[in-house]
Amino acid sequence: MTARKWSQDISRNSSALTLDRGVFALEDPAAIARSLKASAEHSQRRRTTPFRSAMSMLTFYINRAGADLPDKQKKILEAAKDELRTAFGKTKR
Repeated sequence: MTARKWSQDISRNSSALTLDRGVFALEDPAAIARSLKASAEHSQRRRTTPFRSAMSMLTFYINRAGADLPDKQKKILEAAKDELRTAFGKTKR
């Protein structure tokens, strides 16, 4: 595996979450949050709380995509963070 592909491997084969295909390409922040929440809550492999697992995966994806992530999709994914906090009953920092 090349250095450039390690993060792609994590997204596809996370040891903590089984993600729905194309979850990060969705255009509805609430749908992204629902999918991540469901994945985190059903996972038997995660090492932390469902909220932290879901938020970590979302943040990891945003950071991994970096400059290649279109502004429109980055705004959607950032909004998904707020939706995820709401879904888990957390408040924004």
